[in-house]
Amino acid sequence: MSTALNTDRYELTMLQAALKSGKAERRCVFEVFTRQLPAGRRYGVVAGTGRVLEAIQNFRFEEKELDFLRANSVVDESTLTWLANYKFSGNVFGYREGELYFGHSPVLTVEGSFAEAVILETVILSILNYDSAVASAAARMKSVAAGRRLIEMGSRRAHESAAVAAARASFIAGFDATSNLAAGAQYGIETAGTSAHAFTLLHDTEEQAFQAQLASMGTETTLLVDTYDVKNAVATAVRLTDGKVRAVRLDSGDLATSAVEVRKQLDDLGAAQTKITVTSDLDEYTIAALAIAPIDSYGVGTSLVTGSGHPTAGFVYKLVAHTDDGEWVDVAKTSKLKTNRGGKKHASRVLENGVAKSELISGEPQAGRALQVPMISNGEIATEYLGIQGVLRAREHHSAAISELPAGALRLSKGEPAIPVEFI
Repeated sequence: MSTALNTDRYELTMLQAALKSGKAERRCVFEVFTRQLPAGRRYGVVAGTGRVLEAIQNFRFEEKELDFLRANSVVDESTLTWLANYKFSGNVFGYREGELYFGHSPVLTVEGSFAEAVILETVILSILNYDSAVASAAARMKSVAAGRRLIEMGSRRAHESAAVAAARASFIAGFDATSNLAAGAQYGIETAGTSAHAFTLLHDTEEQAFQAQLASMGTETTLLVDTYDVKNAVATAVRLTDGKVRAVRLDSGDLATSAVEVRKQLDDLGAAQTKITVTSDLDEYTIAALAIAPIDSYGVGTSLVTGSGHPTAGFVYKLVAHTDDGEWVDVAKTSKLKTNRGGKKHASRVLENGVAKSELISGEPQAGRALQVPMISNGEIATEYLGIQGVLRAREHHSAAISELPAGALRLSKGEPAIPVEFI
């Protein structure tokens, strides 16, 4: 399906004006970066890159899109003719999906004519800003989960398309599973989920509900035990399964205290192998607070899919260079409140004994681990970043990248970025 209308009107009106001024084919470099991390955050996680590449691949103006633009007088006929032949033929390189970023990190660079690059601004930013916000929140949750299983369960708190994107982004940042079946089908992510309170309330008694669920799913299921009385529910779950039920779930109340009580009850009843899952408006802070509780897995919803207080990464898409008579000219916005550095940039991470010390940004490649890789070359997309394999590679890369952070960088308390960004 075409992504060409996933854009703002002014992208196309700029295109039309540039075609008329004769500057539309001037070669340009655009960069995606954020001026700063959210207040107190120590790092961000790049996510959505694979989806960006797919969006660029499908950014084509077919008859349906052209008819809409014509009917609404968005651009003139000569611009419509140009759009009818559009296919991105430039270059894109940037940080691998799953990589860490900081203020001014050039996470994506788009090279091409002004015309073909400028109209990609909105679709690129809409994907990277949301996916990276979710991945950044997910990474913080992963860092305090102490190796316990994490399940993304935020579909009901997000737009239906964003729900799939959130599941993908959180998986890249270390989550183990998702409740969203579309994400499972598209990206090969493990799906999880059994029943809600409605299922228990449907039946005349809680025991009948448990019997029905066990008859359908067997003992390798999770029984929700806080619809009525937790202690009675746990006793019933153990009795019906001879202590072999895989897990019980707590979804309300004082989770830490309840988990301790349920763990003791399970052990006393001979169900030592039964695990405890908790849900209920969790975020990284509540997960950290539950670290000493006997909990085996967490289900996280609203906070995760809204970036845990920061629903956008704050990325911008800025023109930083263009050609003039065959020579490259650096350009930059220099208003008092919003400034950026002109010129095409290279970025690398300086490591000492495997620990990140700084991020270097320069007009030329520098020593250290190069952060940018080719993603589109002369219009041809590097397929290794797409689909299920792309997601698995991104998850693996994130695990390696976050392991480079210095001690203390994963603390949830507000602080300075984990490493400094240095311009050379």
